Parts: sequence; structure tokens; C-alpha cells
Amino acid sequence: MKFSILKTVANEYQFAVTTSSGHNLVPNIPTLTQAMHLTLAELKSAVTKTSGSVTGELTAPISSEIELWGAGVTYLRSRDARKEESGVPDVYQRVYEADRPELFFKSSAVRARGTNAPVGIRFDSTASVPEPEVAIYINKHREIIGYAICNDMTARTIEGENPLYLSQAKIYIGSTAIGPDITPAWLAPSAAEMTIKAKIVRGTKIAWEAETSLGSLNRTLEDLITYLFRCQDFPHGVILSTGTGIVPPLDISLEANDVVEIDVAGIGKLTNTVEVIQERR
Repeated sequence: MKFSILKTVANEYQFAVTTSSGHNLVPNIPTLTQAMHLTLAELKSAVTKTSGSVTGELTAPISSEIELWGAGVTYLRSRDARKEESGVPDVYQRVYEADRPELFFKSSAVRARGTNAPVGIRFDSTASVPEPEVAIYINKHREIIGYAICNDMTARTIEGENPLYLSQAKIYIGSTAIGPDITPAWLAPSAAEMTIKAKIVRGTKIAWEAETSLGSLNRTLEDLITYLFRCQDFPHGVILSTGTGIVPPLDISLEANDVVEIDVAGIGKLTNTVEVIQERR
């Protein structure tokens, strides 16, 4: 069983429970936002009682009321990669060792892309890379209700110039892919079992591939949630992408028409083609 967000023929976004037999509605939970208002126990009970079926296009599992945030330098490989590409590497070492994690706003629904939709690389960055991550869905009661895959696209050149350019490197049109759907927390594998595999396919060849697991995370999910909610208000819940443990080496950069595939054991597979985002006039 998965939770899906479908765009119907009426251009409405519908929360659904997806099984091998299709997509089904849940009484009194028409949207992801309303699902995130429930406690974990309430949601688990509610989705056992589905009603009629629904059809539509699978879209990014996010709603307009819910923000997507990111965590940085949460794996050893991420720390090393940031130090390699930055002119001020000590910043990333200090973040990796600090009690306080790096947390940043990443995306809203308007910038997020679902599986099989294009993700973007900035025209003004000579090097851009995917960052394969596990995203956690946290309800307004601060409980994890599900897991998905996030591609936290990064304009490597821009962040490497100066860490203060982080928002420009991370937040732009098509800078986030999430999906393909949501795996309920009570059906998800353990962190150690969530093997994260990623690859860049260029034409008929694999330009890069690597793997890690959520179990290699340097921080606990509970710790990340505690800091995320500190002095913040998420009345509709929030999605947190937990950071990447696999980063391409400096000689690898995304190109137009590349395909990024991220596979997380027990969660699913997120696939996106790359396009160049030009300057808007």
C-alpha cells in the first residue's frame, strides 16, 4: 500500500491509497494536507476504509500548504564532497560535527516535480548534480507518517563559490523531484534496510552510479525533527529531505537529457529527465 497524489481530469489533486488493484479514495481525506492533520494512529485507521476508485496522473506527493525542507551535511560523504568543492571547506566540517544540523527551506509545491517529470539545472552554473535522499513526512503532531524519495538538485558551482549562495544553488524552478509516492511509516523498512541507489544515465551508458543507506545518516531522524520544529510553526505538517550520502565526484556534472534514477529499497524508484532552466525575462 502507498499514498498517492493524483491529478484528475478536473485538474484537482486527490489523495488516494494505491494498491496493486488501483487507486482508491479515503472518506473524509481528500487531500494530503488533511492526511497530515491526523495523528499517525488516526491515519493508519482511516486508510483501512477506502471507498470508490479514482483515476488520474501521478504527481509529486506535496500540497500547496505543505513546505519541503532540506538537511545538509548529514553524511560523511556529503561533508567530504562539500569540502572538495568549496573555497571555505572548514564550514562544512564544523556543520558535520556540530550539535545543530544544517536545515534550509527547499521547495514548495509549485517548484517540485514528480516522477517522470523534468528536473532542472541552472544555465548559470557550469556544474550541477543530483543529491539522492530519503524524505520523511512529518504530520503536525511531529510524527513521521511516511517516506518518499527526494532528488535535492544542487547547482554545485554556485554553492562552491560561497556557502551564502546556498539558496540560489538549491531553490529554483525544477530544483526538486519527490515521489514517486509515499510509503506509510508502518510499512516502511528500517533505516539500515533502506538502501539508496542512484545513477545518471546518459544516452545508452551509465555516467555515474553509487549507493548508500539511510542507516549511514550521521544524525537521528528525531534530532532533525526537533531542530526543524524549533521556533517554527508547521500547522499542516512538513516534509524533510534528510540529506545525501552519495554525491558525484567533481568531474561529473548533469547535462540536458540525462536521466536521473534513484531507487530506495522498500520505498520505490524516482526517475527524472534533466532540462536546462534558462533566464526568465
